[in-house]
Amino acid sequence: MAAVPGAATGAPPLPPPPAFGSRSVADVLPSCAAALGAEGFENTLGLPESVRICLVMVDGLGRTLLSKRTAHTPFLREKLAEGQGAVPAMLDAAFPSTTAASLASLGTGVPPGQHGMVGYDVYAPHLDRVVNQLNGWDPDVDPQRWQPCPTVFERIHPAIPVATVSLPQFEGSAMTRAALRGGEFIGAVSLHARTTAAAEAMAAHPRMLAYFYLNELDKAGHQFGCASAEWEEALEEVDACLRRLDGQLPPGTLVVVIGDHGMVDVPPGRRIDISADPQLTEGVRHTAGEPRMVHLHLECPDGAPAPAPAAVAAVAARWRERFGNQAWILTRAEAIGHGLFGPVVSEAVHPRIGDLIVAVHGDLALYDGRRARPQAFEMVGQHGSWTKAERQVPLVAFSARGRVRGKRQRRG
Repeated sequence: MAAVPGAATGAPPLPPPPAFGSRSVADVLPSCAAALGAEGFENTLGLPESVRICLVMVDGLGRTLLSKRTAHTPFLREKLAEGQGAVPAMLDAAFPSTTAASLASLGTGVPPGQHGMVGYDVYAPHLDRVVNQLNGWDPDVDPQRWQPCPTVFERIHPAIPVATVSLPQFEGSAMTRAALRGGEFIGAVSLHARTTAAAEAMAAHPRMLAYFYLNELDKAGHQFGCASAEWEEALEEVDACLRRLDGQLPPGTLVVVIGDHGMVDVPPGRRIDISADPQLTEGVRHTAGEPRMVHLHLECPDGAPAPAPAAVAAVAARWRERFGNQAWILTRAEAIGHGLFGPVVSEAVHPRIGDLIVAVHGDLALYDGRRARPQAFEMVGQHGSWTKAERQVPLVAFSARGRVRGKRQRRG
């Protein structure tokens, strides 16, 4: 791997890249498919063979946060104490540690360097503008052309029935079509309704893969912070939901619980508007990414395919002077060489990555006030960078006890 900035600039050494191919979110669905007996997949995570698997994605559930809040998760604590053999208890998120990148890696089984969803906001070279990957998808961007890799759902369905259980507004969304297309979509609003829907769908098939999405924890973290009472209450609801799911699924169903990223809290005084400093925006044509992992796309001379190396070095020097002890500041080549976006970055994805990327550490967030809505500066819990709290997510695997006939289920 190429050398990357680190302690020499006052920042700690950049951590290793995501463990793609051994212990990452990209390895989860291929391992599930293999455990279900589908051909052409490797069970990298060593999941036990099963005829039914329910994959539960808890948006915003970081391993560091979970380990610090075990008093609020009696059910998960019990399952973790039981052990899960050779199945790893921790995974790496995709880089950047954001929902769009991690869910696309989860759905396709490949790193962002191949699927191309390299952030929350991403530069679209053919449009020369920045496009959103979640809630504000650009109408000029076709999700299936933007992310052309087949999903695991598409590859195994209909030989193995597949269902996505999620909020109704995500049915047919651009993000779903890009990253999680394939199989049946079952929409339900409340956690109770989604739990029941997942259990009923699995009971209707002798062999099945269900993907069950929970976003309540992430929403609480963004609004109130992951140190808040509201976040802890949302975590308790997640734990209770998993307990109910354990009692409602067909007995022996393999339940796999993961997160897509962790989270850190950023105080108001550390949410910085970079557009207020001309030294930082000089030579920068577009900013993309997220406040904790900023892509800087630089101005190019007329007719030139890329900015001159001297121009990149000049912008990098100004940013390192301002944030060198608070962020990892890498060129595109350095980020790719370190393997952050995976071992292979396709030709189409290269220009989507910034000429420079700025991944912060500590309690810092960098906004471009020219693009960010005013309410974005109110966000408390954030993620996107490559600190331990953001990049490590849990994996909890257990066999569902199922519904006990003739007995009232213990309420979660």
